[in-house]
Amino acid sequence: MIKTIVGLGLASSLAFSGCAARTSVKMKQDVSANETKKVDSKYTGPKRRVGVVAFDNKTAYGQQRLGQAASDILITELVKTGKFIVVERDKLDKMLDEQKLGLSGVIDSKTAAQMGKVLGLSAIVTGAISNFGVRTTGSEYIVVQSKRQEATCTVDIRVVDAETGQILLADSGKGVSKVSSGGFLGLGTKGGYAESIEGDALRAAVSQLIENITSQINKKPWSCRIAQVASGKIYLSAGTESGLEVGQKLKVYSQRAEIRDPDSGIVLGREEEELGTLEVASHAGEKLSLGKILKGRSPSKGDICRLED
Repeated sequence: MIKTIVGLGLASSLAFSGCAARTSVKMKQDVSANETKKVDSKYTGPKRRVGVVAFDNKTAYGQQRLGQAASDILITELVKTGKFIVVERDKLDKMLDEQKLGLSGVIDSKTAAQMGKVLGLSAIVTGAISNFGVRTTGSEYIVVQSKRQEATCTVDIRVVDAETGQILLADSGKGVSKVSSGGFLGLGTKGGYAESIEGDALRAAVSQLIENITSQINKKPWSCRIAQVASGKIYLSAGTESGLEVGQKLKVYSQRAEIRDPDSGIVLGREEEELGTLEVASHAGEKLSLGKILKGRSPSKGDICRLED
């Protein structure tokens, strides 16, 4: 009889402790990413102008929102490096729509070169969610319940040279996000779907690609475009925002026909004619500067300028 009373007392004690305010509820989150092979280069020169196209979601999960989320994360991470000027998405979307490409992320050499010329871009980043999945596991007993959710994803990116349309980098990143929840005697969280693991898995995948994207774009010589030539004034598509300094000298080139590999048809570059040398005379705001000709011919709108060696 005494044993029975003791047993009931223990059960009663557990029940009351489960109902107390100090309920034991565990929530932990672990975000990890597999490392990719690093591409090394030294960063030099002012900030490059980069465009990021909305990523394509090739999976059956999340519809369009995953692609938008991935490209938004990439934009944020690129801006945080302090090495790029990321062009507003609406300008890219409008141009893609005009080219009948929608938001598919398919950028051919002609479109890339045109976007680079009009928007003054050094590079365009496109991408796709090639794999995404969420797995839920758990256990439920009389006293303790637990649930574990794990999201895994693969993000593929391509960095396209906005001058030639050539692919500078193709890379993949894999991300994993985990959330665990638990309750005691039916109290605490029931471990419903945690939407945050979507974004965390995407961020883990995208973040590991930033170093390679940055290095590959910065391997290219810094450049800007002739934005306008009017009333004897030459406007450059780079101002104080880019870090371009007054007095810096720029070589000016007029770009001609594409040069393609005779076997694969891949764009290798473009014919260029050197027009002369400009000097940055003054800034005309965050996005514009004025240049003066030191030698050579007057440039035209859309001609490309590179820092003099």
